[in-house]
Amino acid sequence: MVSKADVSEAPRARRRSGLENFDPIRQVLWSRPGFLVRRLNQIHYAIFAEECKSHNMTPVQFGVLTALSLKPGLDQTEIGTELGLDRTTTADVLKRLEEKQLITRRPHPADRRSRQSLITDEGFKVMKELHAGMTQAQQRLLAPLSPRNQEIFLKLLSELVDANNDYSRAPAHSSL
Repeated sequence: MVSKADVSEAPRARRRSGLENFDPIRQVLWSRPGFLVRRLNQIHYAIFAEECKSHNMTPVQFGVLTALSLKPGLDQTEIGTELGLDRTTTADVLKRLEEKQLITRRPHPADRRSRQSLITDEGFKVMKELHAGMTQAQQRLLAPLSPRNQEIFLKLLSELVDANNDYSRAPAHSSL
């Protein structure tokens, strides 16, 4: 929590440091990992939208298509677990992908209460068309970092996500 003393000290700190552009809000918020992670996610969504605008696809939708291309026949619960999505989000994404005719759903042969999802030929086609854009979005996001720092960043990000996975409303399978 930011105290009144922190806020009242900001103008003096700015004068002492000689920083005319000193911004106490930025200084406080940009020291918070959660704030930075949320901002990076927003930036990623914007870049992905630019690169993949031809099909009005979100990163989560592309992720579901990717999961189904690698493991056909997953049910809603399995998809949610693979991607770390809550039940409502998973249902909404599957509905949208089905409306776009990128997936089909059928009753699970072993459990009629459950429905398996399968990527359609159109879904594979769209994935292929968007692959270069998705790759470009990933590269643009990481471009400010050197190749070595990209590797370090991804390793540390994976470690943080894995170590904190159980705190999520929708824990995903571990990547490590």
